[in-house]
Amino acid sequence: MQPPFQITLEIVGLCAELERLIGRSEGLGAAAPPTPQLRRKNRIRTVQATTAIEGNTLPLEQVTALLEGKRVRGPAREVAEVENAIAAYALVPTLDPFAERDLLRAHATLLQGLADDAGRYRRGNVGVVTGSRVTHIAPPARRVPALMRELFRFARRERSTPALVKACVLHYELEFIHPFSDGNGRLGRLWQHALLCQHAPVFANVPVESVIKQRQEEYYAALARSDRAGDATDFVRFMLQVLHAALEGFLREYRPMRLDATARLDQAARHFGKRRFSRKDYLELHPTLSAPTASRDLRTGVELALLRIEGDKRTARYAFRSAPRARSRSSRG
Repeated sequence: MQPPFQITLEIVGLCAELERLIGRSEGLGAAAPPTPQLRRKNRIRTVQATTAIEGNTLPLEQVTALLEGKRVRGPAREVAEVENAIAAYALVPTLDPFAERDLLRAHATLLQGLADDAGRYRRGNVGVVTGSRVTHIAPPARRVPALMRELFRFARRERSTPALVKACVLHYELEFIHPFSDGNGRLGRLWQHALLCQHAPVFANVPVESVIKQRQEEYYAALARSDRAGDATDFVRFMLQVLHAALEGFLREYRPMRLDATARLDQAARHFGKRRFSRKDYLELHPTLSAPTASRDLRTGVELALLRIEGDKRTARYAFRSAPRARSRSSRG
């Protein structure tokens, strides 16, 4: 069974624009990866936001302290929620987002010490209450295992649905089915994150949950509209807009390291070792360089006795004389 949703022209356009941003991020990454400071800051923002959406009151400063292994003062349950979320997001590189058993493993991590049935599907019927109103009645507990098997069968086998759309559909379906007694919101966002990271590794560093937190009312409204329609399309459209805003924000913050000739030669030494290479090979390693700049770099390497050269002009081949030196760093942002 395929979950009900439609791929509209607007959704196609959003996917195309997201793929363009993903390509841009990959181009920047070819010059230099995001700094450890930016990766760490965005992980903190992700964890703080996904727990805050569910009512956790710990601020960024305390989440930072917990990520550093420090003790903080606060409600014991809220501290445990943040610690578990930190552990769950750290688990993502080891998860197969198309494996139901890994979903259960992730839930066990998110709800460790917080729910007796952590890592197991609920046995009772549940509804979602917003204020004083019941806004969603989840399917009966007896249907949950079969619905989850069908959902993962769709995730594994459906090849015509764009990966970005599929990540949003699974997020919605996890909220609709509400397979666990607690933690469904956090798990749905975590699982979308895992699917996105498999499609494009840049998403490991993009705090999508932070944008969801900023647009929390719209998030719940999109869920409600899709519930009423019996179709995930509206939620998918909203989430693609969120992904676009999050990725654009990341790219505004992300400033690649400025590499001088010495740093570029150091990268090349690590890449080529003592193997011979041409200027063309050097340009493929540094795709943003012009050919004249590549020639100047290689000439500098020869003049500094870092490189041996054989042949001349177009036939020139280079090789490093020894292991790479410690690189000089110059960065911005």
